Amino acid sequence: MENKTMMQFFEWHLVADGQHWNRLKEQAGKLKEAGIDSIWIPPVTKAASKEDNGYGVYDVYDLGEFDQKGTIRTKYGTKQELHDAIEACHNVGIQVYVDVVMNHKAAADEKETIKAIEVNPENREEEISEPHEIEAWTKFTFPGRGDTYSPFKWDFQHFNGTDYDNKAKKAGVFRIIGENKMWNTNVDDEFGNYDYLMFANIDYNNELVQNEMISWGKWLYKTLNCDGYRLDAIKHINHSFIKKFAHSILEEKEDFYFVGEFWKADINECQEFLQQTDYTIDLFDVPLHYKLHTASMEGSNFDLSTIFEGTLVEDNPLNCVTFVDNHDTQPGESLESWVEDWFKQIAYSLILLRKDGYPTIFYGDYFGIGGELPMEGKKAAIDPLLYVRKKKAYGNQDDYFDDPNVIGWVRHGETEIERSGCAVVISNKEEGSKKMFVGETRSGEEWIDFTNTRKDRVKIGKDGFGNFPVNAQSVSVWGLAD
Repeated sequence: MENKTMMQFFEWHLVADGQHWNRLKEQAGKLKEAGIDSIWIPPVTKAASKEDNGYGVYDVYDLGEFDQKGTIRTKYGTKQELHDAIEACHNVGIQVYVDVVMNHKAAADEKETIKAIEVNPENREEEISEPHEIEAWTKFTFPGRGDTYSPFKWDFQHFNGTDYDNKAKKAGVFRIIGENKMWNTNVDDEFGNYDYLMFANIDYNNELVQNEMISWGKWLYKTLNCDGYRLDAIKHINHSFIKKFAHSILEEKEDFYFVGEFWKADINECQEFLQQTDYTIDLFDVPLHYKLHTASMEGSNFDLSTIFEGTLVEDNPLNCVTFVDNHDTQPGESLESWVEDWFKQIAYSLILLRKDGYPTIFYGDYFGIGGELPMEGKKAAIDPLLYVRKKKAYGNQDDYFDDPNVIGWVRHGETEIERSGCAVVISNKEEGSKKMFVGETRSGEEWIDFTNTRKDRVKIGKDGFGNFPVNAQSVSVWGLAD
């Protein structure tokens, strides 16, 4: 019955000191005490350099073990330190989900002379050159690893696109010419066809590639003893392969967890993907993220009563991972859509204290963000919400979404969970209140605000109603003190 919460345990500007796995190992116990039950860790595989966040994938079988690309460790540490961190999480009851990047490969070992056609980056179906020879970085031999774990070597036959012609010293989008070499059509249709994203694009029309990636997916979870995968950039990958990949692992480990980054704000497209993949994969609620971002930008002009309209958590609550921000939406990054500071605690209350969705806490929100524009973390604002989620936010839910600027809801609690139940009220304008029914059995109880923004107490009336106040542009979370 206990509510579960995930944490994304990284942000874009982590220091590349090779100590991140050690930090996770050291903090596992405190995270569990705070209310974290699962951790999404960044890509564990060797990337183009030791500064790379892991999305510039080089060798998926090198987890920080081999001397390749000028380093043995990854940005986050060594393979042994990774094992130790996962074990530390498991020892305190935290599951570990690994970020898996299967769309592309980067930092090839050798060039190949191949034939390609340049296409319009804004419409990949439009050819803007004749077929011609290019020098492409498409040969991966892994000299530091050799054949350990897998003898598979990658060359142009395993890719269908690349981003650079070394011969002409020209960047662009080049579709590789070869037998059965076309963009995959079972992908997002943005830019005409969004199979190609970056670097050397893996060709999932190739059966050898499919078999190798499934073999690797099984090897990785067995090697790390992890509990699930976060699948990166899946709108760019053959949706049929994603389904096949998930099913192949679930046949061996039926409780393995999958959540996909399907970055679409359109609820209908999200639902179509869920159907195509047999609902084996949860999706991050991108539509809700954009609603939270818009609400934070528009302030009192945003109608809070519509906050969940057109979101996965409303329409597909059993296949939905809710989040406020992540490494891509933080300032300066590729999908920047940062939820404004004043709305942050409100946004987290909307994902943590309701009955639906699997909420995720972003490392950058909790611990802070580094880089040239650092931000302080909001641990002090999030911790009370985590506490209420773990101890109070249970039972039937009644919504009071009857005002554009002041909304609320009640969780009525479970008899098996002592002193559970809570009342949440949010304002995006001035100070307000919401009269809500919490139950006649609560008559005479005095409830406190766990966010500690209101010092007064609410006494529940004989009729089971309480009048729950909230400060301007704030959230208050009321419940019975422990």
